[in-house]
Amino acid sequence: MQISVTFRRVEPSENLKQYAIDKISRVQKYLDTPAEAHVVLSVEKFRHIADVTINANGVNINGVEETEDLYSAIDMVVDKLETQIKKHKNKFRRRKGAATRGKELESMQESDFPEDSEPRIIKSEKFYAKPMDIDEAVMQLELSDDTFLVFTNARTNNINVIYKRKDGNYGLIEPS
Repeated sequence: MQISVTFRRVEPSENLKQYAIDKISRVQKYLDTPAEAHVVLSVEKFRHIADVTINANGVNINGVEETEDLYSAIDMVVDKLETQIKKHKNKFRRRKGAATRGKELESMQESDFPEDSEPRIIKSEKFYAKPMDIDEAVMQLELSDDTFLVFTNARTNNINVIYKRKDGNYGLIEPS
């Protein structure tokens, strides 16, 4: 990665420049192609600003952070850039064809999905919703460690959900 550092309204420091280069070069591991990065470090009164622009294969990724210290501003902007790059890569992966997407998902594990991606169904279960009265469902829920119970209401023959509320009471969800 080719990195250039510019100082505005602040004395150029070799330590600060090297720190910025080391931190920004961490982002290269998320990029598939060579990239250029331009870092602008500036000070305006008490505000220390780190502005980074990365151009990777025609895609511009920009991050700006402002703190009371240039070192922390650099750290924060690198975190922001990593998040943006991960998000961009996930969008690109989702645009691929359905055939390749299925193969990717089979080989990926739950820990491979970043926290900021869209929620996905990871596990599904099928079970028999036993017919019972609401009182019997409450008793079953009390006996188990679960927070909810899905059952067939014996009076209406509809699927209902009974759940434990935070206040110690129970809630009932039934279709209208």
